[in-house]
This record gives sequence, C-alpha cells and structure tokens, in this order.
Amino acid sequence: MSDKKKRFEKHINIRNKKASYEFEFIDTFVAGLVLKGTEIKSIREGKVSLTEAYCFFRKEELFIKQMHIAPYSMAASYNHDAVRERKLLLNRKEIEKLQSKFEEKGLSIIPVRIFMNDKGLAKLEIALARGKKVHDKRQSIKEKDSKRELARMKF
Repeated sequence: MSDKKKRFEKHINIRNKKASYEFEFIDTFVAGLVLKGTEIKSIREGKVSLTEAYCFFRKEELFIKQMHIAPYSMAASYNHDAVRERKLLLNRKEIEKLQSKFEEKGLSIIPVRIFMNDKGLAKLEIALARGKKVHDKRQSIKEKDSKRELARMKF
C-alpha cells in the first residue's frame, strides 16, 4: 500500500462532542464548504477541530469562524491560514430559514460534524441551537450515565 493511501482516510467523520453537551439542537442542515487545496488535504488527514467554531451571517451569506484546519504538512509556501473565515454553501431557502430563526433571542448556529460525502466533497453539518442551562446539562449527564449502566448490565 502506498504512503498516500495510508495518509488519507476515506471515511472522515469528525464530531463536535462539546456541542451536544452545551447546546440543545433545534434543527440541523448540511452545508458545503469553500476550501483551498491544502485545506481539503488536511481534512482528509483528519486534522480538524470544531470545538470553538461558530457560524454567522454577513450580507445574507453564511460563514464559519474559528474552525481550525491544521496546515498541510506536505505544502511548501502556499499553505492556508489555520483559522480563517470560510464560506458555507446552502440553498437560498435554507439560508432564509436559518437567518429568520437566528434573529430570535438566544439561538446560535454551531457546527456539529464535518464529513466527506460519496463524491469526496467535504460537508459540514450545522445546527440551529439554544444554549443549555446548568440543570439541563446535569440532566444530560444523568441520561448518559444511565445508558452506560444499562449497557453494562446487558453483558
């Protein structure tokens, strides 16, 4: 097997695990990303972090900020900036729906996961979300613990 095949994974599925703990998801969408060549290669290597990323609107277009894509190791001088703003690609109806709900108080648009589709394109799953209160976070911890205990009892 060549070195190139080992370095690039076929099934990329990077999740923002912190998002489900911090937020309550209302609606989810799948968006495309406008990327540079070295960025897609880094994503295929799995070097992406979504933990501090968030989405915002500028002139009726949706962008993602603070998504960290590590610089590509094999690139020489034409490498990308690791945390630059990247444009998200959605249908006009989806953008209008998101923008109208986003203007409500207390709602955010956060990235949930990044994955590669069947055609090899990077896609970002985003969610319209509301921040959880402390008691909601405790409740989700209790649910996770009870599921874990049930899984242990089955074996």
